[in-house]
Amino acid sequence: MSRHFPANVSVTVTFADGTEEVFTGRRLNGIYDEALAAYRAGNHLDAKGFNRGPRKKVQQGIEFVPVTPGMSS
Repeated sequence: MSRHFPANVSVTVTFADGTEEVFTGRRLNGIYDEALAAYRAGNHLDAKGFNRGPRKKVQQGIEFVPVTPGMSS
């Protein structure tokens, strides 16, 4: 997920067990922001995604955001 959704859009997510849940764009954006913050913290990046520490190879982006049933509320 490389962008934010409009806040008022509804997105239906179908999970591996077959259950479906409807997320608002605002909620998905919040989940994305939390995942991005955890990714940056885990890779020692600052809030803008820059590496301020010693040089080493870091994964270039986040493409997968884990969602589980019950997160839409």
